Amino acid sequence: MIEADIGVGVVGLGGMGHLHARNVEEFGADVVAGADLVEGQREGFAAEFDAATYETHEGLVADENVDAVIVTTPNRFHEPITVDALEAGRDVLVEKPLAHTVESAERIADAAAEAEGICMVGFHNRHAASMAMFDEQRDRFGELTHVEANYVRRRGVPGPGSWFTDADLAGGGSLLDIGVHAIDLALYAMDFPEVVEVSGVARSTFGMDDDYADPDGFGDAWDGTAESYEVDDSVSAFVRCEDGRTIALEAAWATNREPSMDFRVRGTDAGAQFDIGATDMEILEAGTAGCDHYADVSLTGDASLTGHQEQDARFLETVAAGVEPETNTVEEALTVQRVIDAIYRSSETGRAQRIETPELDDREAELEATQRSD
Repeated sequence: MIEADIGVGVVGLGGMGHLHARNVEEFGADVVAGADLVEGQREGFAAEFDAATYETHEGLVADENVDAVIVTTPNRFHEPITVDALEAGRDVLVEKPLAHTVESAERIADAAAEAEGICMVGFHNRHAASMAMFDEQRDRFGELTHVEANYVRRRGVPGPGSWFTDADLAGGGSLLDIGVHAIDLALYAMDFPEVVEVSGVARSTFGMDDDYADPDGFGDAWDGTAESYEVDDSVSAFVRCEDGRTIALEAAWATNREPSMDFRVRGTDAGAQFDIGATDMEILEAGTAGCDHYADVSLTGDASLTGHQEQDARFLETVAAGVEPETNTVEEALTVQRVIDAIYRSSETGRAQRIETPELDDREAELEATQRSD
């Protein structure tokens, strides 16, 4: 429980907005306001949480009862809402991805750096039981060398006409929606090494297919001819880091293979595997005691607290303490966004893409100067 009076406003009152609001109340903070363009969403939120509601975020941000803002809107609107809230002195938790483009994400990062309040980004899978156990076992793995990250649905394309398949609102498709989780978790597992090169291919195979099979009804009355479909539904990518560590990514809304959220980490002393967001984890080792052998250890975590709950608790604790966040930082989310942008650029050009950062630019300039002097 949070031992502080924190008034929280939620912008975007769909399913994710309600999920965050329930977590906020469970941990002892107050849901005081909500904002959504849709009247029915505002009415339902007000009835459940007894909160003031606004049609736009400006009224919510100006509400003197709001100390912190949670943003769960389509990606395109993350920047204006987050920046306005930060400039008003509010603390912010913005859902993943940080923004719909890398340029928009950079503007959020600039605003966060200048703001008095804190800003965190909604990568909840870091806080699932599987990853929490991995964190506690880090010394066991030695040097981490490679991560295989999968977030693959066999058939799970959001229906044409939703904001998820609108390039202007979402910024991308399966990569920005679910692949972003796998990329963040892989970089987090390796403690965010410097990424230097990215190669990838983004495909749009199923979106305009009127004969698309959707056995689970994920797309809600599919009609491939009803709306435009301009985003990717599967992505394959390879990420190389400055120190030689690597990440292999498979992300898909739909593809002809078994679904998988399999996450595998290779280390010099041991490896780990689990499903993204899961409760269990397996450690893979080998030894020579007695005789050469394999040693596989299964860990089962506490499923009573979900990744979303733990993430929201961390946010509220950070707000209450008035300190900079130790996890889910804007800087980390901006790195993830730059990797995503590089994957799309690689797919468009057919060539691997460098990721330039100020630190890397400085080192390369220094090396060039040294070579010239020699």
